[in-house]
Amino acid sequence: MTQPNVPQPPTITAFAHSPDRGRGLARDMAVRWALEEVGRPYTVRLVSFEELKQPAHRSRNPFGQIPTYEEGDLALFESGAIVLHLAQSEVGRQVGRQGGLLPLDADARMRAVMWMFAALSTVEPVIVQRSEVLLFEQERPWFAARLASIEERIAARLDELAVRLGSSEWLDGDFSAGDLMMVQVLRRLGASDLLAANRPLLGYVARGEARPAFQRAFAAQRAVYEGAG
Repeated sequence: MTQPNVPQPPTITAFAHSPDRGRGLARDMAVRWALEEVGRPYTVRLVSFEELKQPAHRSRNPFGQIPTYEEGDLALFESGAIVLHLAQSEVGRQVGRQGGLLPLDADARMRAVMWMFAALSTVEPVIVQRSEVLLFEQERPWFAARLASIEERIAARLDELAVRLGSSEWLDGDFSAGDLMMVQVLRRLGASDLLAANRPLLGYVARGEARPAFQRAFAAQRAVYEGAG
């Protein structure tokens, strides 16, 4: 009797030695979290910094970065695109709203996608700028003024986001892929006073981190760091 083909779980790539030191900030974290939210098993291919630049990995991501995602003939890079794929692929499998990352209602679904774009295109760039200034410009004479200017812009963006969130638990109804990406972006500020000074968003991030799927993803990524140590 012929056995049916069993679909293989997707494979993602992650740092073998993550520079985030186990804080769950590397780009594979959002993908791990999304996979946990939709209940998809997955495997991980750990790559070194040297392997990132080799032809084998560049065939998956031409920019030599992580994460990548492979499932059958499908190969993707960019964490936002991968999370969107996972969220969209689960819409038809949802029972009601439970367990999905995108609402069944078409308008609400597009608003969730909108918030994914907002996280990556509107909120994250200035946060990444701050990280780069701290890493590479501390010895420059303009460091203090530049950092103050960037942090002022971040604070303004956070205030705008907090106004939109208001007293709601999530950005638009139930937790969605938009919240997943936004929380992960805001987590980059965890070591600063910027997030701590914005109580609505501090609580918002804490709610995201309290989700069981986040906890499982964080533990899986943390285990790689601890194992590498």
